[in-house]
Amino acid sequence: MSITLTDQDKSTLRTAAYGAISLMSAADAAGRPHKVATHGSIALSSATGAIGHVLAAKTKDINLDGKSVAELADHVLPALTAAMTLLKQQAPAEAGNFRNTVLVAVEAAARTQGSPSPTLADMTRKITEALDAA
Repeated sequence: MSITLTDQDKSTLRTAAYGAISLMSAADAAGRPHKVATHGSIALSSATGAIGHVLAAKTKDINLDGKSVAELADHVLPALTAAMTLLKQQAPAEAGNFRNTVLVAVEAAARTQGSPSPTLADMTRKITEALDAA
């Protein structure tokens, strides 16, 4: 299946996906945020289909500004919802692929220390809710 995405669409998808991992890493600031980020990023780079191609692109268009977890969440959670809305309109199968890819990456990030901490479990819930809000 071919899907036509604008550069802005692709930027939104990358910001949403990598932003979810950044949120997980920021939520684990007292633990091992570098491991959280590494495991989550590896999972995103393993994506397939059109989403895999978008996430694998080497660009500098990922916007993850924020000086706190709250500021980052204010940007990333709406981007997750926007990404799902966009994909549901243009390619419903890719919407499922994107959702699954992000959730697998979030789970990989959360399990770097065995079972997820309460903070990571709560951030996972918020990310899932943002994905499902579309």
